[in-house]
Amino acid sequence: MTAHINGKAGDFAETIIMPGDPLRAKYIAEHYLDDAKEITNIRNMLGYTGFYKGQRISVMGHGMGIPSMVLYAHELIAEFNVKRIIRVGSLGATQHHVKINDVILAQAAGTDSPTNAKRSSGYQMATSATFDLLHKAYTIAQEKQISVKVGNIFSGDMYYDPDEDMIPALERFGVLGVDMEVAGLYGLAHHKGIESLAILTVSDHCLTGEETTAEARQLTFNQMIELALATAHQ
Repeated sequence: MTAHINGKAGDFAETIIMPGDPLRAKYIAEHYLDDAKEITNIRNMLGYTGFYKGQRISVMGHGMGIPSMVLYAHELIAEFNVKRIIRVGSLGATQHHVKINDVILAQAAGTDSPTNAKRSSGYQMATSATFDLLHKAYTIAQEKQISVKVGNIFSGDMYYDPDEDMIPALERFGVLGVDMEVAGLYGLAHHKGIESLAILTVSDHCLTGEETTAEARQLTFNQMIELALATAHQ
């Protein structure tokens, strides 16, 4: 166990699905995994391991923001031998053609966080998904007739960002939307040599002001969850 994860060696599968909300992790475990067992609960950051179509898979919350994301992911990689992380979560759209409840495959993520620069001697390295996972998710989405958009996103350090120029800049550069974690995950994955992908659902719109409820974000993003599990399945 670590200071933040009270699991034991072997408790986690090599592949883990990570939503930000621990209650979403509980929802995935209870509705999609067979024989799911709770394996960590420190600070109510719930984690489970079970079976999806016969394959052992884990699911665990990662909290809000890059620092929380990379703290849990680092410990999962370093102490529990996790090899593949798929983030599922919400996104604020920054393009008019991106609509509420659209599913987004994040091919790469920019950020205003200094976290990744600390990994790369201050240089601004690109942070991108693992191509095999991205391609597999896109192929499965086509087969299942799930409408997805593939493109770049931006991971902001501040949810209530006072910079009024940020959203217009993201719109000009064709960035599909804003989250708070993906760039941190992708940077860590590059650094540690593991596979990573983010599959996101649009929960609110930075240009139109539309938004979904917290309950909907927790319980009804089922297409995203099903796509993530199908992508994780070997």
